[in-house]
Amino acid sequence: MPKLKTKSGAKKRFGVTASGKVKVKNAYARHMMQNKSKKMKRKARGTKLLCAADARIVLRNFLPYSRKKKKTAVRAGEVA
Repeated sequence: MPKLKTKSGAKKRFGVTASGKVKVKNAYARHMMQNKSKKMKRKARGTKLLCAADARIVLRNFLPYSRKKKKTAVRAGEVA
């Protein structure tokens, strides 16, 4: 199979944790901040994790090489 290209926009917007979850920056923190409450601005500061369904779409379609491989069970007596 040919190599897959990672989407350039996804590289900039998403990160993948060591456990394979997708991190993303919170929305609504760019402009017109004077109209937003302090609580909303405070909650939009850091990053959050995407839900499993959205993370699956991002990893499958946009970041194909960031997906974690499934671990196979090692049988008794075999050396991995």
